[in-house]
Parts: sequence; structure tokens; C-alpha cells
Amino acid sequence: MFDKFGRRIHYLRISVTDRCNLRCVYCMPEEGVPLIRHEDVLSFEEIVGVTRAAVAMGVDKVRLTGGEPLVRRDIVALVSMLDKIEGIADLAMTTNGTLLDAFAAPLAIAGLQRVNVSLDALDPKRYAVLTRGGDVQRVLDGLAAARAAGLEPIKLNCVVRASSREPDAQAVATFAHENGFAVQFIRRMNLSKGEFSSVEGGAGGDCPRCNRLRLSSNGFIRPCLFSDLEFSVRELGPEEAIRRAVEYKPESGRTSQNRFHAIGG
Repeated sequence: MFDKFGRRIHYLRISVTDRCNLRCVYCMPEEGVPLIRHEDVLSFEEIVGVTRAAVAMGVDKVRLTGGEPLVRRDIVALVSMLDKIEGIADLAMTTNGTLLDAFAAPLAIAGLQRVNVSLDALDPKRYAVLTRGGDVQRVLDGLAAARAAGLEPIKLNCVVRASSREPDAQAVATFAHENGFAVQFIRRMNLSKGEFSSVEGGAGGDCPRCNRLRLSSNGFIRPCLFSDLEFSVRELGPEEAIRRAVEYKPESGRTSQNRFHAIGG
């Protein structure tokens, strides 16, 4: 698939839930946010149907996101279902890593190929502040389990205020180097103000090279994180929703009233 700006669109990011077991300061307020009704969340069968349609139209890269994807009940079964779709060359997941210790081996057996793990600080106190109560040791245990299960290459996602030269980011960079992990630094974004930048060490935020569509957990194909455009797979059908998202994909992100936790930023 190619959009009207000549970009090849072949990457589908699937938000399987808007729920998360952390409350990161840059993602949502401390008190939380209104959640999508359970009956509005896509079933596994619906997710697989959309993914099959996307692959038939040219998608070959699929990533599961959230919220936190590992809090979705029976997530391993979904991975197994997606693994059976012929044409997916890259099946990955972005996770905060706090549940990965228990899930890494089953996910690998089910067909998951690799993981990106969010890690914004190594100091336990700093991590707890940034995640509002998270335990960084659980993430480290999850990384060890992912490596043992063969979910590699492992990439760390580190959110920074302004620069990878910040102390927390430098500690994460050193940790990544010492353990053979890749790392990418993501400046804090503001959807409503249109504030974003290219990801250091990754491909995100580079509008001229964007190859992504997003499927929200309640069934909307979104062509851009920084846009309110969305197309319902339930109302239009997967093929037509995907076609319209590609057709109307903007040249560059602007602003959006969406929230990261719901669309898998």
C-alpha cells in the first residue's frame, strides 16, 4: 500500500487494551482516565480479522501495544492466532516489562519474535516516581526472561524530557550497552499541542518516512498518532477502513485529542 505522498504503508500497531498496571507521569493523570467499556473492546477474532485484511493489503509488520498488552486476558492465545497469519514477517510487542518475567517464554512459544520494553530510569526511587509506584526490579527480571526466551533483539524505550543526555537516560544507555540491548530515546510528546520530534535511535516521529497505521482497542484504524482521523472497522469493514486510513493519511502530524493509553503511542 502507498499513500498519496508515496510512503509505503506496511506496519500495523494494534492496541489490544487501554488498561495499564502503571500510571506513568507522561501518559495519564494519577487518578486515571475513563476506560473503554468492555463490550466495546475488539475481540481476538475481530483483531485477527483486521490483521488478515491488513496483511492481504500489504502489511508485513505487526506490533501489539496497549495500554499494557500483558494485562489483556489470554494475550498469549492472541499471539498464537496472529502467528498463524501467513505474510507477517515481524510480530513484536511493546510492554512496560513488569509482567514479562511470567509471560516471556509462553509468548515466544506462541510465536512472538521480539519485544520493546519501556525503561525510563534504573534508580528504583526515580522509576517509582516516574511510573507512580512501579518496581524497576520487575522490569529487569522481565528483560532477563525475554532474553532467555529468545525474544530478541530487545530494544529499550526511554522517554526523556528533552535530551538523551539527561542522567536517567544516560544510566539506561549504559545499561543497554552493557547488556547488548538497543535503546531509543523518545522526547515527551503533547498530542493536543502537536509537540513531537523524531525518535533518537528509532523511526518514530519521522513523518516523511512514516509507514504506520494504528488499530485502537475499540476498533478504529487511525492513520496518524497526531490526528483525530479514525475509521471504524465495525462500521466500514476492515478493508474499507484500512483503505480510507491510507487514502487520508496526513503528510505530517498536527494535533489530536486522543490519549496515548488508548491508541498505543
